[in-house]
Amino acid sequence: MNSTVVYQPNFLEQTWLQLFDGSEYPSIRVAVVLFIWHEIVFFGRYLPFWIADQIPFFQQYRIQPDKIVTSKEWWYCTTHVIWWQFVIQLPMMMTFHPIAMYLGMKFLEVPFPSLWTIFYQNMWFIFNEDWWQYWMHRAMHWGPFYKHIHKMHHKYSAPFGIASEYAHPIETLVLGLGFFIGPLSWVLFTGDLHIISVFVWLGVRLTQVVEAHSGYLFPWEIYNFNNIWGGPEFHDFHHRAFTGNYGSFFRLWDRLMGTDKAFQEYKARLASKQKIDEYSDPADKLE
Repeated sequence: MNSTVVYQPNFLEQTWLQLFDGSEYPSIRVAVVLFIWHEIVFFGRYLPFWIADQIPFFQQYRIQPDKIVTSKEWWYCTTHVIWWQFVIQLPMMMTFHPIAMYLGMKFLEVPFPSLWTIFYQNMWFIFNEDWWQYWMHRAMHWGPFYKHIHKMHHKYSAPFGIASEYAHPIETLVLGLGFFIGPLSWVLFTGDLHIISVFVWLGVRLTQVVEAHSGYLFPWEIYNFNNIWGGPEFHDFHHRAFTGNYGSFFRLWDRLMGTDKAFQEYKARLASKQKIDEYSDPADKLE
């Protein structure tokens, strides 16, 4: 006698299925859920940096401690970012779902993908976003593009987390495509993608971009111990110098194309100064 084992969804899977139970417009609902997740991660990741801004002890870790964002500037940036999130990013999310579904993305299927599957898919997403970000960001620094589009993002030469999404609508559309290229190319060539992997990817990307614009570099961060990841110091220099360091997750493309030369010279000067301070004779300071 044949017996069929029926899969029983776990709690998370049941919750996910219930979100869309009876929905006549799943594309709209999933875009709204994705957007809510975006807001939770975006402002949630920024919150620790906002708290650090209120505590004098943490000011020693600011990359540009002499440049303080005023309350007026903060509110101006925040209100504009929220407005464009609704006007630009929400419609982009609504457009992504039907396209990805057409290409074969899983939506309400269970079980969810394994952690290993989510990991290697997200690595593909990261590498695709990084090369797109490098070349499109670099293009944005070409004369007319910078003057009429990208200059808006450089309003804050000492960036802070929320300013990561303060940009011209055209820039939001162009650079934002980098987020979708990885998932869409993956499902196109493999036919194996669950929207849960995209939710994780959104969390990863937002965490990275808010941190890169945080304006803080704490001594325990991984960026202090490697020359691979981008990080806040790498991107903060871009906002100060208005050139170079175009990559997002990695420094690879900047290293290969020589667009991190000014940053490397800056780091060398800092290292030289620190070396002089460390090995100077304490007696000299008493003279």
